[in-house]
Amino acid sequence: MTVNQIVRIVAGFFIMASLVAAHATGQVDMSQLSWLWFTAFVGANLFQSGFTKFCPLDSILKKLGVPESTGNSCA
Repeated sequence: MTVNQIVRIVAGFFIMASLVAAHATGQVDMSQLSWLWFTAFVGANLFQSGFTKFCPLDSILKKLGVPESTGNSCA
C-alpha cells in the first residue's frame, strides 16, 4: 500500500466518521436529503479509491489531458 492510498483511506474515513458523529449527536439529520449526502459520497469515494485505486475524477482529468504529478511534494 502506498502513502497516497493510505491518505485517501484516512481522509475518507474521517469525512464519513464526522458525518456519523454529527448525526449521532443530533447536530445534523442524515435521514433527510441534503447537501451532506454529497459530502458522504466524497468521503466514501475517497475511502474506496484508497483500496481499489479507482477514482472517477482521475479518469476524467486524464481524458482531458491533465498531466500526472512527477514529484512527491505537497505543493
